[in-house]
Amino acid sequence: MRATVIHGAGDIRIETVPDATIKDATDALVKVTSACICGSDLWPYKSMEASEHGNRIGHEFIGLVEAVGSEVTKIKVGDLVVAPFGYSDGTCEFCHEGLQTSCVHGGWWATDDVDGGQGEAVRVPWADGTLVPLPVGEDDALMPSLLTLSDVMGTGHHAALVARVAPGKRVAVVGDGAVGLCGVIAAKRLGAEQIIILGRHPQRTSLAQEFGATDVVAARGDEAVERVRELTDGFGVHSILECVGLGESIETAIKIARPGGAVGRVGVPQDAAMPGSRPAFRSNVTVGGGPAPVRAYIEELMPDVLEGRIEPGRVFDRTIALDAVPDGYRAMNDREAIKVLIDF
Repeated sequence: MRATVIHGAGDIRIETVPDATIKDATDALVKVTSACICGSDLWPYKSMEASEHGNRIGHEFIGLVEAVGSEVTKIKVGDLVVAPFGYSDGTCEFCHEGLQTSCVHGGWWATDDVDGGQGEAVRVPWADGTLVPLPVGEDDALMPSLLTLSDVMGTGHHAALVARVAPGKRVAVVGDGAVGLCGVIAAKRLGAEQIIILGRHPQRTSLAQEFGATDVVAARGDEAVERVRELTDGFGVHSILECVGLGESIETAIKIARPGGAVGRVGVPQDAAMPGSRPAFRSNVTVGGGPAPVRAYIEELMPDVLEGRIEPGRVFDRTIALDAVPDGYRAMNDREAIKVLIDF
């Protein structure tokens, strides 16, 4: 089968790899029908050291179940399913607590001997705990929005929950990528009164406004902090969704919080230490977050997608075939595309 393999910074290839097959009784074999490139995939695309053999990549996909192991009872051959960006058994203590990203048997796509999501098929460990059947056909017009449930919509929702977004709250979203844009959807869905998007790309911030953002701040650093305070009577916002992961973005998120506010971090941190700890301490600002347990949110968010109340699939502004994935990475890295959908 063919799949995406990264060999180093800027070096993405489509290669023939061993066919995905069932290895364990709890596995399912899924033929991928749609996948996508994530902003977090751009970190290795920018910085990975050269590798002769390369690594599989990709963690967001929808597909048809072609086979199941002998212990799989909930997922059936023929099901159209969405996969969260990490797999989980669905039975451990952390899964029962809704924290599937800490599952004792869980893990990540494209690691060890697990297939990456940007390929023609995927072996899914712990299929019953991981996969969620979709009540539509594979050609349904809602497929892009349903695909966002594998990561970016659930991740934006997680940031909003950690930041304690609630009706009447003032919210800021740091970052205008796909996760930040879905964070705007999440904040609007949870009843935020004011939603400020911090971003510098007009195409993206315009989409954020269509999703529910009330204000746009294109500045960075201290200028951005000053502008947010001007928009919030000098106090700052109650809730901040940090969707980038760079030191400057985290520090900005903390500085624009009002006393007693909360920051939900979902941008993959690029620094070992978190800046802004002293301002957070002085103002009693809560900082939390991490990899979003999107498996816990799929059933909650799916009805809003199916009934048209939210349209997160609009973050996809380019659709390509598998052979064009290397150019899809280039386009996202060069900010020519917000998020690229791969159609199989």
